[in-house]
Amino acid sequence: MTSIPSVDLNDFISNDPNKKQQFVDAIGKAYEDIGFVALKGHFLDDTLVENLYKEVKRFFSLPTATKQNYEIPEIGGQRGYVSFGKESAKGKKEGDLKEFWHFGQYVENNPKLEAEYPKNVIVNELPEFNAIGKETYKMLEKTAQYVLRALALHLGIEETYFDAFIHNGNSILRPIHYPPITEEPKEAVRAAAHGDINLITLLMGAQGRGLQVQNHNGEWIDAIAQPDELMINVGDMLSRHTNNKLKSTIHRVINPPKELWGTSRYSIPFFMHPISDMKLDVLESCIDNDNPKAFDDITAGEFLNERLIELGLIKK
Repeated sequence: MTSIPSVDLNDFISNDPNKKQQFVDAIGKAYEDIGFVALKGHFLDDTLVENLYKEVKRFFSLPTATKQNYEIPEIGGQRGYVSFGKESAKGKKEGDLKEFWHFGQYVENNPKLEAEYPKNVIVNELPEFNAIGKETYKMLEKTAQYVLRALALHLGIEETYFDAFIHNGNSILRPIHYPPITEEPKEAVRAAAHGDINLITLLMGAQGRGLQVQNHNGEWIDAIAQPDELMINVGDMLSRHTNNKLKSTIHRVINPPKELWGTSRYSIPFFMHPISDMKLDVLESCIDNDNPKAFDDITAGEFLNERLIELGLIKK
């Protein structure tokens, strides 16, 4: 695999059973082979995307002291602002060359989960920032729901299997700013090689070079989406749940060539998480003589907590 396959969600949601099956087969094969696809036909319209980037750039242009008013260390960076260099990849001591913001779930009719999740943080200086963040969150969550329905069919389970687990799930929308690089980084990169924690990740802003994906031969492949595409990859939770049938692929964001050091990069991933009590036990349909059960039973909440400790975002 030397390039990222492209699929169109319109095929899946069409009333044509052949097109729907072709989509299921194509995305299933891509996630078994490389763990990434570029997706057209998502639910984000151009105006929403344009307004989101405008608001995100406005936020990251605020004075550092203003942004730090929205940093809440006691919640492990789960909502609000996380300042430059705070996060590092699992196993890396150097902080990534980025700052970011977290929008979290807008819980509907579930007081237990409302109490469990930290509240979203409101940016007083930018009245449109939170409204546009919420709309984007909802559209990406809807897109992710259909992708997971296709994957359920590929796995031989009920099409809506994931729906109950992702409704009110602990998903995160993360606008990221990679600021201009002002001096030769010693060891740090914009985002060190890592796998994602969650079920699937939907990435806006993968146009242009920077994001790279590691294939099964250990080679790094540029993952470049067209302007109308989202890059979508499998996370560790889904890989574990499917006994590694669907691959959570290591990826990174490399530093640009020196002539582009003076430029910012923005990307906006949506990390699709389930509710914390979802069991990530290996699916029976993914176990056979050649592929015995590879993972112990664990819930999504337990798995997330373990990883946040490894990332240094929460203390034991």
